[in-house]
Amino acid sequence: MKKFVLAIVLFFSTHIIFAQNIAAIRQKQFNITHLIAIKGYDPVAYFIQNKAVRGQSTIAQSADGVIYYFSSENNKALFNKNRSMYEPQYGGWCAYAMGAKGEKVEIDPETFKIIDGKLYLFYNAYFNNTLTSWNKDEKNLKAKADKNWLSIYK
Repeated sequence: MKKFVLAIVLFFSTHIIFAQNIAAIRQKQFNITHLIAIKGYDPVAYFIQNKAVRGQSTIAQSADGVIYYFSSENNKALFNKNRSMYEPQYGGWCAYAMGAKGEKVEIDPETFKIIDGKLYLFYNAYFNNTLTSWNKDEKNLKAKADKNWLSIYK
């Protein structure tokens, strides 16, 4: 009986430590401010409404240490059913910068593109809309960004 109890304690301890490590890595590598992702925009709205919609702090969900805001309870429920579908690629950093230079660059949450059911965000300020540059060489930039993100997100 003692071995059984010890095995259960070890299993749950390992699970808790693993979950804490995932949260720490995400908090270190993702584009967040005070743990809030996408500057408070609703990740599901990009897909449902095809536009950037600010979420509400009263409708929030933590996902492995990163907090997302939602504009409705329905959007929050959709997120909880399939989080990997709705979370932005590259930890919410600019997709173009990730592909072009492997760099973490801030984004404008209102500049985005859905590609193959995934959300990509882009920098857009000071007459520099990186979505325009991305569109000129999307296939190559996406392949490079995927590779660069894997080397950053460890």
